[in-house]
Amino acid sequence: MFEAMDGTGTRRLFGTDGIRGRANVEPMTPETVMRAAMAAAARFGGNGRGTAVIAKDTRLSGYLLEPALVCGFIALGWDAVTVGPLPTPAVSVLTRSLRADLGVMLSASHNPFHDNGIKIFGPDGYKLSDAEEQAVEAAMAEVESRRAAPEALGRARRMEDAQGRYIEAVKSSFPQGMRLDGLRIAVDCANGAAYRVAPAVLWELGAEVIPVAVSPDGMNINDACGAAHPETICRAVREHGADIGLSLDGDADRLVLADEAGRPVDGDRVMALIATAWQRRGRLRGGAVAATVMSNLGLERYLDGIGLGLERTRVGDRYVVEHMRANGLNLGGEQSGHIVLRDHCATGDGLLAALQVLAELVAGGRPASEALALFEPLPQRLENVRYGASDPLAAPAVRQAVADAEARLDGVGRLLVRKSGTEPLIRIMAEAEDEHLVGEIVESLAAEMQAAV
Repeated sequence: MFEAMDGTGTRRLFGTDGIRGRANVEPMTPETVMRAAMAAAARFGGNGRGTAVIAKDTRLSGYLLEPALVCGFIALGWDAVTVGPLPTPAVSVLTRSLRADLGVMLSASHNPFHDNGIKIFGPDGYKLSDAEEQAVEAAMAEVESRRAAPEALGRARRMEDAQGRYIEAVKSSFPQGMRLDGLRIAVDCANGAAYRVAPAVLWELGAEVIPVAVSPDGMNINDACGAAHPETICRAVREHGADIGLSLDGDADRLVLADEAGRPVDGDRVMALIATAWQRRGRLRGGAVAATVMSNLGLERYLDGIGLGLERTRVGDRYVVEHMRANGLNLGGEQSGHIVLRDHCATGDGLLAALQVLAELVAGGRPASEALALFEPLPQRLENVRYGASDPLAAPAVRQAVADAEARLDGVGRLLVRKSGTEPLIRIMAEAEDEHLVGEIVESLAAEMQAAV
């Protein structure tokens, strides 16, 4: 199947997770970022003064773009509260805690340091919907007429206790009276936004912490570390004899695990464990888990076997959350490691998800390899094809190759071909019980697309 990047195909700036691009190149320039802040203030501020909470990860370009966001809000008469490097979910938490009108995260998530992006949260702590993002984009053309008078300009301040507030919010999700004493936990912070808060949360709950990638220099974020490079946490677990490894991405909204043998564990297995635990305790709402079309069929079959449904959405944790809100679900996520626990946070939070897993290890007294081995994933393969100006999905030969591949998998597996919403990539995913068939189909499609680029 094909999946479009968005519902209309007309959006220019906003992708599946905010605005993203190469730093100091359009659209991630100070000028455009400032206008985006002005437009957001114009769209959500009405005629009164508003407040925006602004966080960032550890990219060098944060020093360039954070002031642009501040200037944009001040120019429309809003106050700006900066909190420095903190995870994306902290923006959701702080926006609600401070009764702010908007929250903005300056981050390109798992991308290399030379990229950056902005994610906007509404006053309820949820990411803006497609319609709201389109309204902000449309407002960028009209912001000049909304500039505040000199006496009505906003102010900026730095919030000094933001880190502590977030740490306490995360710790409050852990079962009361339970501790992590005796557990050796390796945590890879990707030299990103969680490099201080993640080790602090684990240590304060009693764990022996082995910190990895906690020395950001502005350019080493996600560099051979973090959730996009699980081999790093797997190696750290083996070298230090850890009981489990936690790997976060650059803005800490994703989690990939490593069991005590140093084997990677993806988001599907994390969702299976949390769903099982919450169902047993009567905490799971809606009788289902929300996940994207990328989640493994093995997860779907496992959930069905314990009386739960798997409700699939488009790729992107924002779409998972929208489905959860519409259908009364409190657990969802992505195979890539975005895990959404709506009882605690309105967006994906790697630390929150990790604590739920750790609580089950402590409660059950089982090693990670046993606790997380709830189902056997079907063979699945993902291949990315980078493209330039020409769209390979428009080529007749490619479309025919996709149709042929779907016919081969009909009744025995799945095929997903989609454009990335954050990078110029075509993502090809196939899964079936026949591993050879899966590899053959993905390699053939990738070759066809590369020939069309």
